[in-house]
Amino acid sequence: MLVAEAVGRALAACGVECAFGVVGSGNFHLTNALVAAGVRFVAARHEGGAAVMADAYARTSGRLGVLTVHQGPGVTNALTGIAEAAKSRTPMVVLAADTGAAGARSNFRLDQAALAAAVGATHERAATAESALEDVLRAVRRAVVERRTVLVSLPLDVQAGQIDIADGPVARPLPAPPVLAPDPGAVASLADLLQGARRPVLVAGRGAREPRAAAAIAELARRCGALLATSAVAKGLFNGDPWYVDVSGGFASPGAAERIAAADAVVAFGCTLNMWTTRHGRLLGPGAAVAQVDVDADALHANPRVTLGVLGDAGATATAVADLLAARGHAAEGYRAEPLPSMRWRDVAYEDEGGDGRIDPRTLSIGLDDLLPAQRTVAVDSGNFMGYPSMYLAVPDSAGFCFTQAFQSIGLGLATAVGAAIARPDRLPVAALGDGGFLMGISELETVVRLGLPMVIVVYDDAAYGAEVHHFGPHGHPLDTVVFPDADLAAIARGYGCAAATVREPADLAAVSDWLAGPRDRPLLIDAKVAAARASWWLEEAFQGH
Repeated sequence: MLVAEAVGRALAACGVECAFGVVGSGNFHLTNALVAAGVRFVAARHEGGAAVMADAYARTSGRLGVLTVHQGPGVTNALTGIAEAAKSRTPMVVLAADTGAAGARSNFRLDQAALAAAVGATHERAATAESALEDVLRAVRRAVVERRTVLVSLPLDVQAGQIDIADGPVARPLPAPPVLAPDPGAVASLADLLQGARRPVLVAGRGAREPRAAAAIAELARRCGALLATSAVAKGLFNGDPWYVDVSGGFASPGAAERIAAADAVVAFGCTLNMWTTRHGRLLGPGAAVAQVDVDADALHANPRVTLGVLGDAGATATAVADLLAARGHAAEGYRAEPLPSMRWRDVAYEDEGGDGRIDPRTLSIGLDDLLPAQRTVAVDSGNFMGYPSMYLAVPDSAGFCFTQAFQSIGLGLATAVGAAIARPDRLPVAALGDGGFLMGISELETVVRLGLPMVIVVYDDAAYGAEVHHFGPHGHPLDTVVFPDADLAAIARGYGCAAATVREPADLAAVSDWLAGPRDRPLLIDAKVAAARASWWLEEAFQGH
């Protein structure tokens, strides 16, 4: 059979369930082979959107993300999404058509290996027709085992080659990620650190974002009397635990920030304690002992405050430390000696700043949180607005929050919501976007409508690139390049086939109640005209890193 057909069958035999992409001549036969083998194919309207969908699908489902693109512009169009996935260590395979040996003078010719390296992805190449299956399956293994985004170059001449397979590709189930056991000496050192702590805090990040690790870290926290927190991408990981203070960093509530900053020991599991998670280090008290647990040796000590780095799986390490503390007979109240007040942002008093046809984004977010069903998946784009849905919209667990912010690109939020919705069709998908990001990624609105996704799309509309307005405006710089005429986004959405409503005051949210009570047979777009006089403090934090 053709190599393209064999590759499609082999990926299906591995257990690949879903692939995303835009079909061109270079990936036409491969994509059809995937579909013929039983893989669901989701056609996006732009390769950048397809890449983000595959990334979000992998994050939300815990399964391998698969993207298929045409050679040349198909690859370059997808690069921003590939960069986001690579920087997030998302297990994803990019099946990229390539020009092949005869295409040295082709306009489509690219150095795909160099492009992959430039954005932090790993590269493999199907070298010959005879080796193509093994080359692709090696890429799959690397993506899963190493938790990497792998771009696989599939030259056209190789795809068109013949491969002799008597009974079809042999099924090879996707490998499970390895569990890296920590060194016993390092476990003892971490146990010593926690045994001596009186106000410990355990912070879980992307590398601990799964139930086994979460349970182990929660048990360790119980043993040593620690509070639990997460980085933004792991929001919701410890939902239901009364000692969970929610997100550490720029999104932390005042009560959470106060307690994290007062900790005498901070241990990060699968989290590098970057400037976002620590507010540029201000949440690490001057006398606090700081430790980090990670499977990536290069990630250890990324924060110079870390004095103890433990190379090991987050869950396995937490279990080993808890067992050692139990064997020593150590059990402490620690930070749990006093009841913990509410850490919810919605319980923090504020003065409503709405009026003159604009709704306070906090009031908007609280109103939506009250109306939307609890079983939801919230996908958040980047921008001045992004803290409001992140802080005020509750999620059922860490799989209910998809936060594609590693590359800080706006315009990814709508495609993120599509990928997450495909991964969890049992939950209401909620896309939280700024107007700039919405218009940048608007091509995928047609995808949402075509797929019949019952999605709520909330646009925090300030008719501007708000981050730049608030960053440069106070210094007297002209803002003509970042402020735009107000647009009727609801009318635009109706043109795509959405239900839509414009929200200027809380009473206008009645349209959301009506949509929720109806058949939900088409997506709902909410053009929320938000008050924008106030800068967001989380963006002020971000600009300190520029």
